Amino acid sequence: MATTKPKLRIVGAGGHAKVVADCAEQLGYKDIGMLDDNYPATQACEHWPVVGTSSQITELNDAHTHWFVAIGNNAVRAKLQAQLLALGCTLTTLVHPSAVIGGNVSIGAGTLVLANAVVNAFSRIGQGSILNTACSIDHDGDIGDFVHIAPGVRLAGAVRVKQKTFIGIGSCVIQQITIGSEVTVGAGSTVIRDIPDQARVAGNPARALQQK
Repeated sequence: MATTKPKLRIVGAGGHAKVVADCAEQLGYKDIGMLDDNYPATQACEHWPVVGTSSQITELNDAHTHWFVAIGNNAVRAKLQAQLLALGCTLTTLVHPSAVIGGNVSIGAGTLVLANAVVNAFSRIGQGSILNTACSIDHDGDIGDFVHIAPGVRLAGAVRVKQKTFIGIGSCVIQQITIGSEVTVGAGSTVIRDIPDQARVAGNPARALQQK
C-alpha cells in the first residue's frame, strides 16, 4: 500500500521557492503551499498557493506537515530555519530524483540538492544548504551549514566550505582547499588557495576584491 506524503509548507514564494516546489513535486509531494509575508498581496506562486505569512507558522503546523525554507540569502535562511525548529516544525530534506548521491554521504535537514547535482562518496553536507543545478562535490567534501553552491560549480576532492558561504555559478575549486565562513566567491572563479572567513574573491585565479 502506497504511503501518502505529508503536506509541505515552504517559507518563501519567490523564484527559488518555485524550484523548491518543483523538486518537491518530483519527489511525490502533492499538498504544497507557500508562506510569504507579502500575503495576501501575493495569492499564488505559479500553481502553488500562498497559504499565509511567517506569523502563521504555528497555526499551520501539525504532525502531518513538513517544512522547508526557500530563501536564497544564507543568513536569512539560517534565521528562519532556526525559527521553524524552535516552533517544533519538522524540516524535510529535498534531493531531486536526477541527483547522484554517492555512498557514505550525509545530508543535513533542510538542505536542497537540485537536478543533476553530484555528491560523491564520503562527503558531508550540512543543514539548510543549497546544492544548485548540476553542481558537483567530489569525494570527502565537507560543506557547512547554510552554504549555497551555485549552478555548475565544481569542487574537487576533500574541499571544505564553511558555513554561510556562497560560491558563484560556474566556479571551480581545486582539491584540498578550505573556504572560510561567510565568504563570497564570484561567478566563474578558479580557487587554487585557501580563502579566509568573510572574504570576497573573484577571478582566475581567485583574488580578494577591493572593499568599497
